[in-house]
Amino acid sequence: MKRTLHLIIITVCLLATASCSTNKDNTLSYFSKLGESVSGELPQGGDYSIRLAPDDELEVTISSAVPSATAMYNPPVVNIQTRGELNPETARRVRTYIVDHNGNIELPVIGRLAVEGKTPAEVEQMVADRVKADVKDAYVSVRLAGFFVNVMGEVKTPQRIQVKTERFTVLDALAAAGDMTEFGQRGTVLVIREKDGRQTYNRLDMTSTDLFASPYYYLKQNDVVYVEPNGIRVDNSKYNQNNSYKLSVISTIVSATSVIASLVIALAVK
Repeated sequence: MKRTLHLIIITVCLLATASCSTNKDNTLSYFSKLGESVSGELPQGGDYSIRLAPDDELEVTISSAVPSATAMYNPPVVNIQTRGELNPETARRVRTYIVDHNGNIELPVIGRLAVEGKTPAEVEQMVADRVKADVKDAYVSVRLAGFFVNVMGEVKTPQRIQVKTERFTVLDALAAAGDMTEFGQRGTVLVIREKDGRQTYNRLDMTSTDLFASPYYYLKQNDVVYVEPNGIRVDNSKYNQNNSYKLSVISTIVSATSVIASLVIALAVK
């Protein structure tokens, strides 16, 4: 009897120790592989510059100290919205240009510019070089009106996010989607990207600092961020599906039995 009691006590202690160890290794944490250091330097990220592609929308403004000198480069516009369905009350008076399927934009006076594969800063310099022949003190601004990324899977609010800045990371996307749920797989966040007309993908480990050095850390136009479900979510889903199937079968059997019983009772009464 005493020996059995001792075995039970030892087993309980081992289970408690394992439970404490599991709690200490919190799989819900980001950058858990960072260690216990108070401070340090993280790996340097890749280039976050956006390279323009067909269907991108550019805001181009050309101004100078004498507005009339650059007026021909800026045709009058009405209150224009970008395709991001902005609130009409906050839409700005700005001229935008869509990159066509050949990678070009058509600007007043300047004409056609090949911009595919270039950054907004590079296009800005191209436009400035064209304008300075006529206007010496011209100021040129070229910026991306915005792009979209999709965040799916085990996040609190899966959605299509409109990005209004060139510098946008996978962490920004997860934050905008309300962060991962407790069922999100931290070690294998998938980023799908179109590159040179082909779909590519990369898995990011959100527990490792190597994340910051990945070329997929900074998101690009139409990237898809997919957070995979962990084993608990998958098991729960299978369990719920099996239970639903069993309940459906039981409900069918009960309904059929009820119908048969009713028929039997009706025949017996006759």
